[in-house]
Amino acid sequence: MRNAGERHVTEQTGWGSCRRLVGKVAVVAGASTGIGRATALRLASEGAQVIAGSPAGEKAQIDSLIGEIIAQGGTAQGASFDATDDASLAALVDLAVGTYGGIDVFHANFADLRVIFEDSDAATVTDDVLDRTLEVNLKGMVRATRHAIPKLLERGGGAMIYTSSSASIVGEPVRPCYAIAKAGVNALVRHVASRWGREGVRANAVMPGLVVTPEKRETMPSDLQQQVLASGRSTRLGEVEDIAAMVAMLASRDGEWINGQSIAVDGGSTVS
Repeated sequence: MRNAGERHVTEQTGWGSCRRLVGKVAVVAGASTGIGRATALRLASEGAQVIAGSPAGEKAQIDSLIGEIIAQGGTAQGASFDATDDASLAALVDLAVGTYGGIDVFHANFADLRVIFEDSDAATVTDDVLDRTLEVNLKGMVRATRHAIPKLLERGGGAMIYTSSSASIVGEPVRPCYAIAKAGVNALVRHVASRWGREGVRANAVMPGLVVTPEKRETMPSDLQQQVLASGRSTRLGEVEDIAAMVAMLASRDGEWINGQSIAVDGGSTVS
């Protein structure tokens, strides 16, 4: 029996009924779990050849993902990378070019979500937490951009898609470093769109709200889920497939006239 996430992808895309990305090459940097995994599945289901990147310690999850894509008739290869290492991100891009001939889509979906638990407030947070958060969550995005843009230009343009967060636009009493990094990603999006938009590159960020991943659904108390739902503007909680669907649209011709935007996909929770 398929799990809920697999069922959602099959029903929405039919592994062939929506084929907007046939002939395209997509890199998903941060694909082992959650949003990245769902996005890699979605892009492959729409016909893209996928390079699925993850930290070295998550090889088992990537191998499982690649196996699932191939079993469904898709094309994908796994790779490891380190967002803090410029050469590592260059190698990830080079792998896509060497394996499939180029890049049309780069989804930068990585972040250090462990250090977030030490991200207290601006008066008490340590330099170590600040430095680590910016090193991965913001500087890593710049590194990815540095290596992906030239390859997108070689193909006549393409899509840079970043995972930001609703934390970048709402004020919170905690997690200042995370919010600063994600706000920086939104600024990076505007820069890339302004600098290379007329050369065919479109850059956008997706800002998820609270997304209940399959893992989180098992551990998040049901009363907390109901509390979040009751305080929102949607009939359900967010799922990883909601974000994957937006990424797929932005990657396709349907998103060709969307550039420089940070788009909230959050069930309306950031409506002002």
